[in-house]
Amino acid sequence: MKFDDFDAKMRVFETAVDYCVLPGLYIVARLDGRHFTRLTKETHKFDVPFDSQFRDYMIETVTHLMNCGFRVHYGYTQSDEISLLFHFNEDTFNRKLRKYNSVLAAEASAKFSLLLGETGCFDCRISQLPTFDLVCDYFRWRQEDAHRNALNSHCYWILRKDGKSAKNATAHLFGMSVADKNELLFQYGINFNELPNWQKRGVGLYWETYEKPAMNPKLGAFVTATRKRIKYELDLPMKDEYFRFLLSISPG
Repeated sequence: MKFDDFDAKMRVFETAVDYCVLPGLYIVARLDGRHFTRLTKETHKFDVPFDSQFRDYMIETVTHLMNCGFRVHYGYTQSDEISLLFHFNEDTFNRKLRKYNSVLAAEASAKFSLLLGETGCFDCRISQLPTFDLVCDYFRWRQEDAHRNALNSHCYWILRKDGKSAKNATAHLFGMSVADKNELLFQYGINFNELPNWQKRGVGLYWETYEKPAMNPKLGAFVTATRKRIKYELDLPMKDEYFRFLLSISPG
């Protein structure tokens, strides 16, 4: 059998179930760290419940993903999670889902592992959203998840540091209201509202345009050049203000 015929015969087993994101849909990817609790709490012992170095590793990983060949418009990270909003007309890999999932997970895992000095793996899944309102709802959902997790984590670790076992700390928090958890922290001298916003709301990354002096070699004169760079925001707004923030950085 000729190689071209052989190649066509076998390649169909790879491509027969290829799914692509349809035109006219927004693509949002979500990546999660695999076994990161063990990696960050046992192996490397980052500060709990939040560690600024780990946060910076995640920011650098998101920055890498926004520069690795896809047109990523907005990145968001909280805890060991990353969300990416792609340009509306992104067509890399013909929008094949298996390519997005595999390449993004691989790029994130490689970058984070280099930063950490040890293997750190991510998985990836894709949301296909028909309207920008739903895109905004997605990111508000992930931010509200960050807020809830931050409150639970601070309560859990304050109890652990006070001598309770993992089982007892979990049982102590079971069924507690948000108000009761805030009161618990207050009893230990912690005002949840005064904690750094990046812990409660996550971190947003987006492209900003700036100007810089440059030399035009044809004219032999100094000119002002327009460039783009990634800016990260540690003090994201919440709720409706976050919605307006996402609209303000939207490409339209």
